[in-house]
Amino acid sequence: MEVLDDSPLLPLLTRGDTSAFSAVVDRYGGLVWSIVRRRGTPPADAEDAVQEIFTELWRHAERFDPGRAREVTFVAMIARRRLIDRHRKAERERQGLEDLAREARAATPADSGLEALPDAGRASDAIDALDGAQREVLGLSLLQGLSHREIAEVTTLPLGTVKSHLRRGLERVRDALAGERR
Repeated sequence: MEVLDDSPLLPLLTRGDTSAFSAVVDRYGGLVWSIVRRRGTPPADAEDAVQEIFTELWRHAERFDPGRAREVTFVAMIARRRLIDRHRKAERERQGLEDLAREARAATPADSGLEALPDAGRASDAIDALDGAQREVLGLSLLQGLSHREIAEVTTLPLGTVKSHLRRGLERVRDALAGERR
């Protein structure tokens, strides 16, 4: 579908015109990318953020009211809100993992023998140094024992992204431990 004028595309999505989605991406892709990058989204998360924003536009195209705002304003508002939601979620997860780590440290008696495992503290520090998404996925896998699919459902991340975050996070922890042993 080629749309040359500035007529709104979101109403076409509401009517089920699936070809309109590519026109929405073509028209607003640059805007959404620039909003994502300006909000300081880490490069590793930028693609996921953009995908979530366009998915949100697809799901909520019917909310667009040309009488209240221009379509570009609506798209920017959805992008901004979605990024704020992502940031808040990451903060809650970071805080939750910090609380879990604090509780685990408090619940571990000093004479439990864990001090004989010097790598445990370094591993914890390495996990704390991970970005929010990797830390969250590792926490859900290692601390709560969730499967890849369960983590994808809980976090609303694609399954492939969950697997990548787990692999990269474990590699970074392994590398941090290996680097400290040298």
